Amino acid sequence: MAAPDEHAPDLPECPSMRGDGLLPAELRAWMLLLAATGAVEQELRSVVKERLDVSHDEFLILCLLAEQPAAGLRMTRIAELLGRPKTRLTYQMACLQHAGLVTRKSVCGDKRGVEVALTDKARRLLQEASGALAETVTTALTRFVGPAQREAVCGLLPGLFEEPGAQQGPATVTPGGQ
Repeated sequence: MAAPDEHAPDLPECPSMRGDGLLPAELRAWMLLLAATGAVEQELRSVVKERLDVSHDEFLILCLLAEQPAAGLRMTRIAELLGRPKTRLTYQMACLQHAGLVTRKSVCGDKRGVEVALTDKARRLLQEASGALAETVTTALTRFVGPAQREAVCGLLPGLFEEPGAQQGPATVTPGGQ
């Protein structure tokens, strides 16, 4: 695996890095993190499609359900957690159900409520693909998270890497190059 900064020179500098715009340091840091996570997400898309034959948004639903008890989650809760419109989620659930990856059932006592759970097939596919998916994320993070992104995280969450009980200073984000 490549060293964390090995690929950083290949990446163009993010305009938010310069710090000469209108954004405060916190928003510049957030933009750096969004750019890095977007790049990781892009790398993951093709592996998700190849290994699971689902879209990235459908993959997010499967991951969310994989962390839940066998009973599943209500569709409204999934929409809230993923920040997706309920109408879009209904379409994605229909695709996942057609593929045999989720089940949908009415919630007892609530005729409008629908609960969704993973099928055994989905659990098996996720388990089989998890190694390749984890490797893709790790490799992409190594490529796209450099010193500037680490500095941004530390600036936004100043106590993140401190020992519990240690004194925390004020949040500061200083723009810096990779």
